[in-house]
Amino acid sequence: MKKLLIINGPNLNKLGEREVKVYGTKTIEDIKKECIKVSKKLDISLTFFQSNSESDIIESIQNSKKFSGLIINAGAFTHTSIAIHDSLKIVDIPIIEVHISNPFKREDFRQKSYISPLATGIISGLGTEVYNLALLSLANIIGK
Repeated sequence: MKKLLIINGPNLNKLGEREVKVYGTKTIEDIKKECIKVSKKLDISLTFFQSNSESDIIESIQNSKKFSGLIINAGAFTHTSIAIHDSLKIVDIPIIEVHISNPFKREDFRQKSYISPLATGIISGLGTEVYNLALLSLANIIGK
């Protein structure tokens, strides 16, 4: 069975209560449950991880070699973390970068991603559906 990892960055644990007009009403737990349903249909094992700590995210990326693919929503670290960028260079698996909102419709600083140059693909601006679309995409990429 193929294994996929989903990494979520800072403040995503507050989905459903923060900036509802931007991110919607679903919580991180709602998203996790939906992703688990989709992964079961795809016969894929899924590990779901969230941290507000850059170092924990880096550790998770560094330990992702046992996975067939990685989905990452690094939150604000997308736009600031060269360390996360460098850790993604270490892994040799497909990476899908996701964003619930469309960064290009937001503040200028959100339009620069340190993850995009390393991503196999990017899905953004479609609400929490980006996670399900990323799962389907990775399943196709890894040949599931």
